[in-house]
Amino acid sequence: MKQTSTRRALITSLTLTLSLVAPAAVSAHAQREHLTPEEVELVRDNQELEKRTGVFVKAVERRMTALGVAQTAAPQKGEKADKDAEKWGVLPPSTRAQLLQDIAKILDEASLNIDDASLHAEKSSQIPKALRRLAAACTRLLPQLTAMRDTTKDDAEREWLERAIETSQEVVAALDKLPAETKK
Repeated sequence: MKQTSTRRALITSLTLTLSLVAPAAVSAHAQREHLTPEEVELVRDNQELEKRTGVFVKAVERRMTALGVAQTAAPQKGEKADKDAEKWGVLPPSTRAQLLQDIAKILDEASLNIDDASLHAEKSSQIPKALRRLAAACTRLLPQLTAMRDTTKDDAEREWLERAIETSQEVVAALDKLPAETKK
């Protein structure tokens, strides 16, 4: 009898512990989204590759602004900021490492979109346009990202920063492989 009640108490204790710990473990492993739901919708709505690339560029610029290093966009106030937040979504509270992670993942996704399009429609006129647009953004970003190396001490921040720099360099290098742009 005593053994049964001890076993029951142990099982109850274990069940209670697991019910408290399991949700914390699941949420700790939940992956952070690098785009806001509104940005995801804008990507989905813009089927034209160049316009979709523009959405990715704007998303990166928003995070650079949140980091306080963007030279591409002035801080917005009032009605303009409200409309921007309505269209693009409000960035969730983020650490510097999370913002750098978002930037790296967005650049990766934009690059993969262009690569994927080139595999499916090699001769599409959208591919060079999208690559030029992304490369122009990466050319603007590289000096800003590179300058952040000196102020980045945290390992996670450094890892994501280096990944963003590497992707930006790859995009700019890919631009050199394109034929010269012809004016019509």
